[in-house]
Amino acid sequence: MESQTGSETRVTYLDTRAAGELLGLSARTLEGMRVRGGGPPYRRHGGRVRYGVADLIAWSDATRRTSTSGTGSPGDE
Repeated sequence: MESQTGSETRVTYLDTRAAGELLGLSARTLEGMRVRGGGPPYRRHGGRVRYGVADLIAWSDATRRTSTSGTGSPGDE
């Protein structure tokens, strides 16, 4: 989530717990995804893991499926 104040754009960052709540995942699941890959992009700020809200939403949108078979992308049969 971005907010604008004057000419500045501020990006909202969440810790692992809050990011998990937004996505409906546990913090442990996100931790595992960081190790194995395949999860949402994250950053380290002073040694602390942070997720951008816009990155979380984009990642969630990219994993959207319409079917349990194939990729589930629209047009798959």
